Amino acid sequence: MTDPTAPPARAAVVTGADSGIGRATAVRLAAAGLDVGITWHTDEEGAERTADEVRGHGRRAEVARMDLSRLPDEAAAVDRLAERLGRIDVLVNNAGTGTATPFVDLGYEDVRRVVDVDLVGPFLCGQHAARRMIRQGDGGRIVNVTSVHEHQPRVGAAPYCAAKGGLGLLTQVMALELAEHGITVNAVAPGEIATPMTGQEDTDPHTESRPGIPLGRPGDAREIAAVIAFLAGPDASYVTGASYVADGGMVRMGPQAGSHLHSDAWRRP
Repeated sequence: MTDPTAPPARAAVVTGADSGIGRATAVRLAAAGLDVGITWHTDEEGAERTADEVRGHGRRAEVARMDLSRLPDEAAAVDRLAERLGRIDVLVNNAGTGTATPFVDLGYEDVRRVVDVDLVGPFLCGQHAARRMIRQGDGGRIVNVTSVHEHQPRVGAAPYCAAKGGLGLLTQVMALELAEHGITVNAVAPGEIATPMTGQEDTDPHTESRPGIPLGRPGDAREIAAVIAFLAGPDASYVTGASYVADGGMVRMGPQAGSHLHSDAWRRP
């Protein structure tokens, strides 16, 4: 029987946890002993499946809808989940979107939507979480999921690259300002990961060939979740303001190599 006088368990909020990296992260954090708040935008069933997996690890799961294209109000979902969980110790800003449109053809609304979801949304969610962590008085962890395009550009992804690059620098400012409160802030920059966002839902990345990626394949969402969980855990207590690239070596090649190189000829001098 649960002791009603016991303090709440450590808790995390993972945005965009209805599938892909978000789901894998929520489950990994639950396995590490955290209760988890899960946000979703369009896939409520997916969010409930994630919640079931979290509960399968014996942890609490709470679910809330959040549409980061409708700011600032929607970012308050972080507060609602923290209230239901009793506290917040970890925020993972994972929700994201993008475009595949040439720069000169982009419309204002598409640019605004991508920048809101990928940059302004994490900014506001981070504020909600940090304020609570400061009031709690015992530190916390914020992990912003960026992209290899935090560091290098990609044709057709102007607002996405601008937002992810901005989120990378925002991570560094947050790390400086929140350090005195014992809150660490880091970024994880995935390469091509087999998720619905890359059109690879239910794909085994180990069976896919990517000659332009040194490790020769896309990543698995659980491989990214492992890096996030490290940064969210006690072993990363002295890590802040860093960006961990997890891309199979893609950035060393240039991030378009993964999709544009079709042979292994580059491996030979």
